[in-house]
Amino acid sequence: MLDWWLPENVSTFGRDIDWLFHLIYAITGVTFVLVAAAMIAFLIMYRDRPGRRARYTHGNTTLEIVWTIVPALILVVLTALSAPAWSKIKMTRPPSDFVVDVTAKQFNWQVKHPNSDKVFLDEMHVPVNKVIHVDLKSQDVIHSFFVPQFRVKQDAVPGRSIIAWFEVTKPGKYEWPCAELCGFGHSGMRGWIYVHSAEDYKKWAAENLTAETGGGAKK
Repeated sequence: MLDWWLPENVSTFGRDIDWLFHLIYAITGVTFVLVAAAMIAFLIMYRDRPGRRARYTHGNTTLEIVWTIVPALILVVLTALSAPAWSKIKMTRPPSDFVVDVTAKQFNWQVKHPNSDKVFLDEMHVPVNKVIHVDLKSQDVIHSFFVPQFRVKQDAVPGRSIIAWFEVTKPGKYEWPCAELCGFGHSGMRGWIYVHSAEDYKKWAAENLTAETGGGAKK
């Protein structure tokens, strides 16, 4: 699969999303080429020429039916193909004992890790190869939890608690922007998710979640 032009996939369900993306892109690409080729051909075939008179034509009913039914069938097929991925990612989720509370507000992310009441601003730490549940809330307006490499995007809606989940397969530092226009400071609302090995996460948690003060954290 060609993924050089997409953000690196480090999510267990990323392949399902990328496959659908490439399929849809291929369909729209082929459609664009066909429509552009037909338009150029018609411009050449029906260009103005000396002695040529314009005439009215009603069109072709058969062609009109075909180019209405074919796109409709393509959409139905795409819906059927995307339903399993949607159900896997949005309708169900694997069990997990690792729940991170995230509250979005203008203009930062407030994060509480498991077994700790400390609030970290714009900073989340999780272990690799583990299902992570994010209990997502909003304090004011609609925000959007978005990590491109995780292939996860979920709106945070005021008055609701929404569970999103992901499982990352590669340690690293990943940018975490808000993907919903949420006000004047929207462009600066971003955080970072640090994915550690299991041992490194235990070490970080021991140093930052039990001490009175910690890097990037406050009571």
